[in-house]
Amino acid sequence: MSERIAFIGGGNMASAIIGGLISQGHAPGQIDVVEPFAETRDKLKASYGVNAQAEAGPFLAEADLVIWAVKPQTFRLAALQARPYVQKALQLSVAAGIRSDSIVNWLGTQRVVRAMPNTPALIGKGISGLFARPAVTAQDRQAVVQVMASTGELLWLDAEEKLDTVTALSGSGPAYAFYFMEAMTTAGAEMGLTRDQAQQLAVATFIGAGELVRSSGETPKVLRQRVTSKGGTTDAAICSMEDADLQAEFINALYAARRRAQELGDEFGKA
Repeated sequence: MSERIAFIGGGNMASAIIGGLISQGHAPGQIDVVEPFAETRDKLKASYGVNAQAEAGPFLAEADLVIWAVKPQTFRLAALQARPYVQKALQLSVAAGIRSDSIVNWLGTQRVVRAMPNTPALIGKGISGLFARPAVTAQDRQAVVQVMASTGELLWLDAEEKLDTVTALSGSGPAYAFYFMEAMTTAGAEMGLTRDQAQQLAVATFIGAGELVRSSGETPKVLRQRVTSKGGTTDAAICSMEDADLQAEFINALYAARRRAQELGDEFGKA
């Protein structure tokens, strides 16, 4: 990988991608990062040996690919500052909610790909939804795949609005798993286990259940039904959740997450 890559924003997701690039053999000297916080810049330099600058500048004109890893509310200002230098590069955004039309308007280029990763990307176990505008070539797509491959699985979408659904399901999804692990840990501790024991059981259960779905080829519903014997312990738990209409409430929560993703685009994607 000989391309020069620039990151706008140097937080956790940028760090995950940078680490993956370097593990693939990308030279740290070919990676530039624009990061306003000195502590984060120093950490990036020490951890990866990349070039880290406080603000956009002419050095960005050398980038073949620019990766936007900024918060939605700061994207527009960062884009306008970088615009004079990055128009010839392929643009890859990992910012939630900000639509490609906004990015095109701010940067003056049609070569824009949006990605919605999630936090397990930090350990190479994430999944990202991807959408490319029509001006993005097959070679551009391959460059994005090569960059994002180390973060986990990739799923290309045929319509940009579906990224808001990806945000609700997998982008925010790890927090849902953590939420239920937290509840299981608390319940286990209340019923006599130590919190460490309860957490170990909860975490291993989630990991094992996910791997079972992946390897079996069965749907989660079928696997749930197989383990739920009528009148048994699992049935008692499922009946309690159904009495509380927990599944419907959980589905409503995902709709809320999707609405917020749409609102972010409306709120922070204005010209």
